[in-house]
Parts: sequence; C-alpha cells; structure tokens
Amino acid sequence: MRILITNDDGINAPGLEVLHEIATELAGPGGEVWTVAPAFEQSGVGHCISYAHPTMIARLAERRYAAEGSPADCVLAAVGDLLATTPPDLVLSGVNRGNNAGENAMYSGTIGGAMEAALQGLPAIALSQYLGPRTAGLADPFETARQHGASVVRRLLDHGDWRSDQDFRLFYNVNFPPVPAADVRGLRVAPQGQRRGSRFGVEPYVAPNGRRFIWIAGGSQQAPAAEGSDVAVNMDGFISVTPMRADLTCHASLARLAAALDAPAPAEAGTP
Repeated sequence: MRILITNDDGINAPGLEVLHEIATELAGPGGEVWTVAPAFEQSGVGHCISYAHPTMIARLAERRYAAEGSPADCVLAAVGDLLATTPPDLVLSGVNRGNNAGENAMYSGTIGGAMEAALQGLPAIALSQYLGPRTAGLADPFETARQHGASVVRRLLDHGDWRSDQDFRLFYNVNFPPVPAADVRGLRVAPQGQRRGSRFGVEPYVAPNGRRFIWIAGGSQQAPAAEGSDVAVNMDGFISVTPMRADLTCHASLARLAAALDAPAPAEAGTP
C-alpha cells in the first residue's frame, strides 16, 4: 500500500511522527509512506489553497517533502506532481495536536487536507488527538492515537463507505479522546457536534507603537455538546468516527425552501 501523510501542525510536529508510525504499520513491509507537509504551522487554515501565488516544495529526504503552503496544497502537490504517475492508495492527515471535533472541524487544516484528497478521488481520513486534564501529565500526549490509530484506520478501510457518494467523495474524521490509551472505552460513529456557549473570539492588543492587533482565542474545549455527538462521545472516553463530505448544502431545508421560493412569482398589480 502507498500512503500519503500530511498535517496542519507542520513538518516537524510530533503528531506527524505518530502518523508516520501508524502509516508505516498499515503500509506493511512492501509498502511506501510519503510525507508532504507544510513547512510551517498551518492550524486554522481550513480548506485553503494557495491559488494566487506559487508554492515552493522542498525535498528533505527520500519520500519526505515540505511545502510552503496549506495541507490542501500539500495534497495537490503530491497528487499533481510528486506522485502524479503513482497515486497513493490512502491519504492520512494528522495526527493533530488537539481535537477537531464539533465546531473545530470547520476551521481545521487537518480536515482540509483530507477533504482535498477526497475531492481528488482518494480515500482519506483525518486524525486528531483530543487533549485535556487526563492527558496533561502523560509522557506522550499522543499515546491514545499512537496505540489505537492503526486499528481504527484498518476498521474504516474494511467497513467504511467509500463509494456511495461519487459527486462529493466521503472522507472520515477521527478524534481520539482525552484519556490515556488504556482507558479508551471503544469506538463510536457520531455526527459532528457543537459545544454549547463556546466559540472563537478575539483578544484586542495595542502594540507599543500604537498599532492595534487582535489575537484569535478559542473557547473551552471541555464545554458540553449534544448527547451522541463527536464531542460528547470523546468526553466520555470513546474514539469518534464521523463520515464527512465536501458538500455544505443543508439537505434538510431543500424541500421546504424550494416549495416557498421555486413557485412562480405573483403577478404585479395591473399586469394582465
């Protein structure tokens, strides 16, 4: 198996080393693991691509490259250039330092890399490690992802739905809970949730020269979410698996809105 790995924390991030271990185990002795990751941290860039300027690609070692761009850029670089004649069988993005459950998924470059792979017609999985009080004292904060990652990916490869949505290919978002590896209670398939009362905001800052800046600040990652959602099952000690696709349509609203808006417009007064 040929596996491409990327991330949004950057080429030197410890979570990428964990993902390389996972991918190497999955690829097997005769397989290949290719790394194309951002040269610098790209957290929060979502599905951004560097459309208006070129992206430099640097070879660091055999099958290891850094790109001055986003995770989606990295996938495009691999698919369109580095692996153009031998495309990967699987794309893995992560392991992110911090969760990409709930509203975080909307901002995540880790998700963006997996989404781009799906749009390119490749099987893709994003993996993230939820952090919290129970992981703070661990010698390896990624131990849960490290010990359970390969097993979860194998189960998805064997049982995941990879073919039913050909227009917007499915991909998967996996979040490992904020507990030690030995305390994981199992795996749950869960929809994306939203933490109640927790959202991104800003912290204004005035520099000594009088210029005004803002810092983007995240909300509490321990805030509750709807029962059964990815956030809730993670907080209960379960690994969450969420099927996703690159389609922002609210399908639940289509029929009602069409009934209201697709009807012929009423005739104006005085029109025969």
